[in-house]
This record gives sequence, C-alpha cells and structure tokens, in this order.
Amino acid sequence: MLMDIFRSKLTHAQKLQAVYEQKFLNNVNENLFMGSFDSFDDAVAHAPPSKAVGYDNAEAARGMYGHQVCSWDYASVYWISDAFARGMTSIFDLGGHVGIKYYAFKRIIEYPESMRWTVCDVPGVVLTGEQLAKERQASAQLKFCTDFRQADGCDVLYLSGSLQYLPYRMSQILATLSRKPRRVMLNITAAHEFQTMYTLNSIGFAVCPYRIQHQDEILSEIRLAGYKRRDTWRNDGKEIVIPFVEGGDSAYYLGCCFDRVN
Repeated sequence: MLMDIFRSKLTHAQKLQAVYEQKFLNNVNENLFMGSFDSFDDAVAHAPPSKAVGYDNAEAARGMYGHQVCSWDYASVYWISDAFARGMTSIFDLGGHVGIKYYAFKRIIEYPESMRWTVCDVPGVVLTGEQLAKERQASAQLKFCTDFRQADGCDVLYLSGSLQYLPYRMSQILATLSRKPRRVMLNITAAHEFQTMYTLNSIGFAVCPYRIQHQDEILSEIRLAGYKRRDTWRNDGKEIVIPFVEGGDSAYYLGCCFDRVN
C-alpha cells in the first residue's frame, strides 16, 4: 500500500517535470531555466537539438529587449552618474546587446558630451546595434565591438545581465586587461549564496548555457584584481528559479560597484 502511494507520487512528479520540459522547449517570450550541469560545456551538450544555442541572431536582436529603465536598474544609474561626476567618460558595456542600457539611461542621465559608450557583444547582435545607432543618430557616442579586450584602458567596465552567459569569469576578464578600468560595475548578475551552478536558459528563439555563481566568488575575484568595494545590492523584483533542481529556488540577481585601488 505504501509503495503504491510512493509510486503514484513519483509518477505525478515526473509528469510535472515532463510538462515543464515541454514548456521550456516551446517557450517564446519567457525567461525559463532547466537542468543542472557540471560546466558550460556540459550544459551545451544537453541543449535541446530543436533550438539554436546562444544570442548570435541579428534578426532576433532588434526586438528582443525594450529600452526602458527597470526598477532593478536604479543602482546602476546612480553609480554611472557618480562616475561621470568623477570625470569618468568611457563606458565599456560587456554584453550590452544593442545598447539597451545606453538608450534607457540616457532618458534620466545627462551624458557628458565627451562620453563614449562601447558595447561588446556577439557579431549578429553588434550588426543590429550598429544599424539601430545609425537610425537613432547615436553613432557619435555609441560604438560596438566583438572583442572584450578592447575594454583595456576604459574608465568603467559595466556588465548588466551578461556575466552569467560568458564562458569566462571576472578574474579572467580583468587579468586580460593591462590597463584595468577605474571602476567595475555588475548588475543583474546570477548569484547563489551557497554554491555555483550551471543550467540552461531559454530566451525564446534559443537556449544558452548559464552560470549561477557563488556570490563570494564573484566579489572576491574583483577585489583580488585590485579593487575596493563601494556597494553591493540585490535586484529584487527580477526572479530566477530552476524547477526540479536542488537549490534552484535560492538563486537571485546581484549588483555591485568596485573602484580600483591604485
């Protein structure tokens, strides 16, 4: 009798998981997560064959994100404004898509005339970003590239919602730059209080390997690269949940601001 009840419950759980997996595969416009893997490569190896892997799609890039300022952006707005007030004028936006934060923040920040905002992303997204910048007459201040090493010598290195998609961590990014930025800012960065996890993220037209990193690792990697922490925050209101995975309901999004010590 007890075994029959157990089997019934197990079957019900399996059915729920199968329903969610189908939802993940058919996703169009939700931000969904599925599975737990050992690494980025392992996540890619388990990606569904029916979906493309990665963001590199010029056509999808044009309409994927809006350029509004969200509630979780205001800490970034504050620290970028503070950077301008301190004479920092070059922003390197790693993973900045088509310039979504450049356009969004311009609505509420008075950009210095000398300010230059460079977005680094995959080729298809960069192509669309350059086209949009021309259409919106933003090309004088907004530039694009595909090599993050061009962040060398920038004033502010900014990653908003992008670190989790990159196969390298902050320690590797900063170690590559001979002239390190004066300020490093993260926002909407997938974090966990107790562990580092790898999963798959459905963005509709594609799936992406996704790292949810131990918070202490993220912060210590920046600090050990020669930086002092100015601020940290959680991006309350933006949810991240990996169903059917132990610890998958304890992930969250993190932001921080660090300044170079010397």
